[in-house]
Amino acid sequence: MIRIITDTSALYTPQEAEAMGLGVVPLSVTINNKTYREFVEINADEYMDLINQGHVPASSQPAIGEMVEMFEKYIDDEIIVISVADGLSGAYSSWSSAVEISNHPKITVINSTTLAYPQRYLVDEALKMRDNDASFDDIVAMIEDKISINKSYLIPTDLGFLKRGGRLTPVAASMAGLLKLQPVVVQTDDGRTIEKFAVARNMNIAVKKVLEDLEHHGINSKFKFGIVHSQFIDKAHEIAEKIKEKFNVDYVEILELSCAFITHGGPQCLAIQVIKE
Repeated sequence: MIRIITDTSALYTPQEAEAMGLGVVPLSVTINNKTYREFVEINADEYMDLINQGHVPASSQPAIGEMVEMFEKYIDDEIIVISVADGLSGAYSSWSSAVEISNHPKITVINSTTLAYPQRYLVDEALKMRDNDASFDDIVAMIEDKISINKSYLIPTDLGFLKRGGRLTPVAASMAGLLKLQPVVVQTDDGRTIEKFAVARNMNIAVKKVLEDLEHHGINSKFKFGIVHSQFIDKAHEIAEKIKEKFNVDYVEILELSCAFITHGGPQCLAIQVIKE
């Protein structure tokens, strides 16, 4: 049997994953001197409560031991791991180390070069192919084809979270001091970091710039669109309608971010993401 495994960057809980025949290893976050496995020991609302109390969050990759245990659990299966982008997280490196430690005979770890909605989409498509009896090599080829075009734009309320986490290039980090302006950062083409994209007078202009840039890059109705957010559901729905109108699509996935993403994006952050259909 082919087994698909991922981390919680794909925004599936371990409970949801079990029902889908999917393996998920949680990312970890640390706040108020305590470390939690997201979706297992803490949820986003509880995490936000601690942040609002003034505690500074931090994140970490999954424990290698938990990854090895997952591989050994499925020792008789052929395993494809769809990892969060290397560079934005240490999870890819951890998955690779777990492969070396494990005695499992066949594991392929794929750097998705993305995170959140596009990573979840890759997982969904891989599961569909698996359930339709596609071959191991065909599933890997599908994933590699779809990650060839993916883009993510983050519109944060507070750039300080990204700056503390070291996820910004120096130029983008300098934007953290700007007042009464809406910064936008974009994931680099190699997926390893994020950099300055634009500074707008307000959120609506920032979104307009993002959608214009997507159009400039040839993104159209043949792509899959997603919006991920932290406690910003009304704005997410508003932007989804703009995407539908501009790109003539019927559906835009809207998802809530997990604790690990909130650590770096902060409260009321929002990302617009696309991936090749």
